[in-house]
Parts: sequence; C-alpha cells; structure tokens
Amino acid sequence: MHFNLQPILRNERVTLMPLQAQDFEEVYSIASDALIWEQHPNKNRWQRPVFETFFEGAMQSGGAFKIVDTQLNASIGSTRIYDYNPAEKSILIGYTFFHRMYWGKGFNHAVKTLMLDYLFQYVEKVGFHIGAANIRSQKSIERLGAVKMGEQEVAYFGEAPKLNFIYHIQKTDWLVRSVKL
Repeated sequence: MHFNLQPILRNERVTLMPLQAQDFEEVYSIASDALIWEQHPNKNRWQRPVFETFFEGAMQSGGAFKIVDTQLNASIGSTRIYDYNPAEKSILIGYTFFHRMYWGKGFNHAVKTLMLDYLFQYVEKVGFHIGAANIRSQKSIERLGAVKMGEQEVAYFGEAPKLNFIYHIQKTDWLVRSVKL
C-alpha cells in the first residue's frame, strides 16, 4: 500500500510541514545549539558543515518535516519518517530534535502521537533508532509504549556508524494504548 510520506499533520500543539530546501536557515538556527546534540551519537551535528550533510539526507529521504508550534506558528525542530518496508508493513521515525525551550513540555509526545496515529493507518510496526547514550530520547519513546528490541550499528546519512538501540511499537499495542489514553 502506498501512502504519503510527507503529509501535513496537525494537532493543537504541533504542525508537521514537509521540510523544504528553503527551511535550511530556520531549522539550522535551532540545530546550531550544541546542547541539543549532547546525548546524540553524532555530537557535532550543531556545526554547520555537519548539519548541511544531515539536512541533505533529510531532503533526500522524502519523509522529513519541519515541526511548528501550532499556537505560535514558530519552527521548533525537525523529524523524519524513513525506511518504509512494504513487505514487513513497517517504517521508522527518527532524526527528531527540538529547540531546548520545548524540552520536557510534551511536544515530543505530541509529535510522535501525531505521526503514529497517521502511520498506523498504513503499517503494522513503527521502529526507532535511538543512540545508546541518548537516555532522554530512550525514556521519551518508552513512555509512548515503545519496547527495546536490540542494538545495532546505524550509519546515518553521510556519517560514521554509531551504536543505537532499536525500539518498536506494534499497531495493536498502539491502538490499545490509545484507547486507554
């Protein structure tokens, strides 16, 4: 089943807009904060040349988004849908980052919920690659109901492979969890 990897998705907190080339400076102004990347496997992504490679990978993925605060209509980060596998009815969510003033305020939960609700119309399993040292992201994804399934060296676009934990959420588990929320 084919579906749109870059729809416009919106809820009361966030709007996900397809990432465009002209968004580079706006998104880089957020990503240029070194503290955003402190637990990430690629800690130097705040540097412009490294972020340019990251952004190029986002554009080539065909599933990248700019995250916008719906109330303020202000860009607050980026995320991505990638590696759709029609045979396994699976896809990955990742490459997510937020402006630090949005940390710990439920925005990541709002983004992931929006994406999962959309994706589970088309797939049976959503996976996440999370850096082995990225405790903040691991806890966040576990709160959504994701389960750690293993560890894997992951090569990000144009970057060296790094150890990541692999998490999954099954559609059936998400639907049961969503009813309880």
